Amino acid sequence: MTSQADAPPDSVLAAFGVRDDPLPLDGGKGGTWRAGGVILKPVEFPAETLWRAEVLHGLAESPDFRIARPLRTITGHWIHDGWEAGRFVEGEPDVTRTDDEVRAGIAFHAAISHLPRPAFLDHRTDPWSHGDRVAWQESSHQPSPPAARLLAPLIAARRPITLTPQLIHGDLPGNVLFAPGQPPAIIDWPPYWRPAPWAAAIAVADALCWYDADPVLLTRWAHLPEWPQLLLRALIYRVVTHDQACTSWTPDHLAAYEPVIPLVT
Repeated sequence: MTSQADAPPDSVLAAFGVRDDPLPLDGGKGGTWRAGGVILKPVEFPAETLWRAEVLHGLAESPDFRIARPLRTITGHWIHDGWEAGRFVEGEPDVTRTDDEVRAGIAFHAAISHLPRPAFLDHRTDPWSHGDRVAWQESSHQPSPPAARLLAPLIAARRPITLTPQLIHGDLPGNVLFAPGQPPAIIDWPPYWRPAPWAAAIAVADALCWYDADPVLLTRWAHLPEWPQLLLRALIYRVVTHDQACTSWTPDHLAAYEPVIPLVT
C-alpha cells in the first residue's frame, strides 16, 4: 500500500490558478491530488515531465481515445516547485476490460508513432526502467532466489525478435478510464521505446497474473506479431521490476506468476 504524500502547497495551487481545495486520489504512488477540474502530482523526473507535457499538449484530438491535457502555470511553465498539473478527465479504471484497454492503446500508439526517441530514456534509473532493459537484454539483473525460479523458464524460451520500436505506453492496466458515451481516456503515461504490441502483451500478462482473466485472452491477441516473445518479455519485465523495487516475495506474488508462465513458454 502506498502512503499519501503531502498535499500541494498553496503556492503551487496559486501557480496553476487552482482555487479549489485539493483532495487525495487513490492509486499511483500516493502523491496525486484533485482540486476541482485539475489533477496535481509531484514531478519524479523533470526531463520526462517536460517532454510528455509538450507531446500531450500538441497531440490531436481522437475519436478513439481521450487524454489528460497538461496544464501550464499562469506564467507559462509546466512545472512549479516540483509539481505538475493536468486537466481532470471523467471515467473510472476497469481492469477487467483488458481488450478495451488494448484497443485504446493501439489507437494511442498509432497517433504517436511519428515521434522520435527522447534522450531522457537513457537516464532513467527507476525499477521499471531497469526491468524494461533486462527484458530486452540491454542490462543484467542478479535475481533473488524466488525471482530466479520464475525467470528461468522465461529466459530459456526468449529468442531474438526484429520488430520496429516506437514510443509506447508501458502500463495500460488501470491507466485507461472508462466513461459512458465517451472514448477511453489514457492517463499516467510512462513512455518506453519498444515495439507497439509489447504494450498489449504487458496488459494481457497483468490481466492473467493479477485480474483473474480467462486464458482465452492470450489467443484473442495472438494475431499480433511476435506475440509469444512479447509475452515472455512482459513477464520478465514485471518480475524483474518487482524484484528490484520490493524487499520480498510473498506467497501471493509467486502465486500470481507461477500459473501464467507455463502458458507463454
